[in-house]
Amino acid sequence: MKKSLFSTKMIVATGLGAALFLVLFMFVKIPSPVPETNLQIAYGISTFFGVLFGPVCGFLTAFIGHALNDFIAYGSPWWSWIVASGVSGLIAGVAYYQINIEEGEFGTKEVVKFVLWTVIGNAVAWCLVAPGLDIVMYGEPANLVFTQGFVAFAVDAITSVVVGYILLLAYSKTRTKTGSLTKE
Repeated sequence: MKKSLFSTKMIVATGLGAALFLVLFMFVKIPSPVPETNLQIAYGISTFFGVLFGPVCGFLTAFIGHALNDFIAYGSPWWSWIVASGVSGLIAGVAYYQINIEEGEFGTKEVVKFVLWTVIGNAVAWCLVAPGLDIVMYGEPANLVFTQGFVAFAVDAITSVVVGYILLLAYSKTRTKTGSLTKE
């Protein structure tokens, strides 16, 4: 089956994903010992939507959800972390091309690919993009932003993998495996 980056289904999924991301990002978070850094369940949503509908959907789900949260909660966005949120969803969404979840396939091989892309996405987002943009855009001290970035990477990678895995496993169980139906 040919996979498309842009479809009506992907656009609708992006809206739904961003809304879910926003609600979870605002109300379901566990503070870490590092200031302004929380364990966010919402990143499992952007990972889930990225694997189901592609990297663009993963990016937009996290980017829009995080941006709306900042506008509503703080009145102004913190763009470096909003972009990083999007990057984490974008890179995790690369698994969309390697996992055939629509056909009910989510075995060990698919789980390994999912975990690999999710961890890479979070590493790039929180260890490179967020701290780098914080320094360039806002003049933040490097030691603070890299500490925040590494803590965010650790907690967000874990929540993305755990929440994303649970959602993808449940979703794959609702799909009919290719070749599982036989004619009598």
